[in-house]
Amino acid sequence: MTALRRPELLFNHFANYAELVKAEVASIGTSLAIRAACAALAVVALMLALGLTGVAVMMGFLSGAFHWVLVIVPGVAWLLTLIAATVAMRSTMKRKVDDMKDEVDADLKMMRLIQEAKND
Repeated sequence: MTALRRPELLFNHFANYAELVKAEVASIGTSLAIRAACAALAVVALMLALGLTGVAVMMGFLSGAFHWVLVIVPGVAWLLTLIAATVAMRSTMKRKVDDMKDEVDADLKMMRLIQEAKND
């Protein structure tokens, strides 16, 4: 009955849903761009880490002595690889979809409560 008496409320509600979906799609696009950039950075950092590790092993054997620099320099590249790969593999889409489902479920629950209140 409320929808028949005040249809603008229903239209406003659907417009708000459309705006929410638009914002979520925009944030998913941004998230995908960040993840793609981090994946590319992880690949480059991995190549650099492998190369630096190989050079450090060779230099360690040639010098016959242990130097912390031979561990720290490749370690920084490995750390960068780990951080970039972790960010690239992070999944935000499932969380966004779950948020939208929760919003719809909350609205449906509210509609049921209103319907039950009218029947009482």
